[in-house]
Amino acid sequence: MNQNAIEQAKDRDMASSFVAIRRAAKRARQVAAQTGTALVVRHGEQIDRIQVTDQDALPKQTAG
Repeated sequence: MNQNAIEQAKDRDMASSFVAIRRAAKRARQVAAQTGTALVVRHGEQIDRIQVTDQDALPKQTAG
């Protein structure tokens, strides 16, 4: 299921789950930066530990 399919789901909880997951990921980056811990991310069969800096946890600024 892709992002568009989830957002168009008939179940309201399912439709808003993508936004909730993104919000949780953002908070996880903030906490990791504050505590100096790594994030554990799975890419297929590979598991990576990513060290997050304060800069990584800041919201991305958009032009315009």
